[in-house]
Amino acid sequence: MAIGEAGAGSVRRGVQPKRLEETMRVRLGRECVYVPSCRFGLYVALRHWCPPGGRVLMSPVNDDVIFFVVLAAGLRPVQAPLNPLDASIDIDAVPDETWRSVSAVLTTNLYGNPDPAPSLRRKCDALGIPLFEDAAHAIGSRVGDRPVGAWGEASVFSLSKHVGAKAGGMLSLADPGLRDAVEKTCAGLLTPRRQGSELAYGIRPYAEAAVRGLRLRRAAWAAIRLLGLADREEIRMPLRPDELARAARHAPGLDAHHPWVRVDMHDYRQESGRLRLRRVGRRLDRLDEVLDACRAGTELLLSTPWAKTRDGHGTQPLFRVPLFVADRDAAIAALARRGIIVGYLYDPPLDDYAGERFTDLSPAPEAARWFARHALPVDPLRARTVVEVLERSGARPAEAPGKPPRGRPAPGGLGQFRG
Repeated sequence: MAIGEAGAGSVRRGVQPKRLEETMRVRLGRECVYVPSCRFGLYVALRHWCPPGGRVLMSPVNDDVIFFVVLAAGLRPVQAPLNPLDASIDIDAVPDETWRSVSAVLTTNLYGNPDPAPSLRRKCDALGIPLFEDAAHAIGSRVGDRPVGAWGEASVFSLSKHVGAKAGGMLSLADPGLRDAVEKTCAGLLTPRRQGSELAYGIRPYAEAAVRGLRLRRAAWAAIRLLGLADREEIRMPLRPDELARAARHAPGLDAHHPWVRVDMHDYRQESGRLRLRRVGRRLDRLDEVLDACRAGTELLLSTPWAKTRDGHGTQPLFRVPLFVADRDAAIAALARRGIIVGYLYDPPLDDYAGERFTDLSPAPEAARWFARHALPVDPLRARTVVEVLERSGARPAEAPGKPPRGRPAPGGLGQFRG
């Protein structure tokens, strides 16, 4: 379908974006278009393939920003039943009537654990609907014989996660013939870059380093809140249902949904300046080093009593490793005392958060609720420190649904998890 929303903005393609795109094209084996953020790229993809009013099957354990991107595209989110061990879509548990009603599927690949893309690809082909891959957490993960992001009609990547650039994204296309149309659409939706925003981006790493060095995290967060720069106080942003319902009257469109889509990244649709592009390029050049370190940390964390793994996944370079603890709040507090802040929590699931006014509820919600309540997303680059903290705090593993309780983890120090 043609996108009617794109304006008459010109296509501005510099040498730097082309180099970034080529780097990702080599990794994925498919065409790539640089975008200012993953969420912006997903919006463009949804608008291109899905007519307004369509229904998108997705995971309820997901960032609420992604939920609002689907709504902004004029689509109805449909929450899928999940595998409780990694929050991937449980294909066999999706009712036949749901499959017949959806017009697209959106994977999450949560924390880098891949959704069953080969099976979803076959299902989408049989139904004649597109498959979209949100690979924000999964830039180095693989499933089947391909990288995550090489299965769908389109896939989106974040260059803020493993790459660590705190800016930028990539929209990957199965059909290279769509590149020109996608570039024009992106150009029509971008907002001009602002000098103040570029300067803030430039000094942010140095400010963060100073905060870490001076141990001023609490003071820094207090200042951010006083300045009105904090978008959320809880895990989920405020839904504001009446305002959201009014915004829906203007869908598809980013402008009406901007208060929700911008959360945690106010410049998500802003044209990238040279400073951002240079930093993204430098970070992208070091990606393999980061992925190797993530694999090592993931392997350590998966050997602990708090891990629950699925067969056949192997050791992926996870962005976060979900450990499962009985009392997550206590574990988070113990880690905070060591200066480790736990993020990327998605609790409650989206259908409990938004309700049937804005989404179709999952037919089997318990697995998602269990995962959302007990998953402790751990940065694999902090693996040893986290294991030490959890051991010393006596954190008990959460029992997967239907399994008898096991006791506390055995004592013995970090060395018992080295394999």
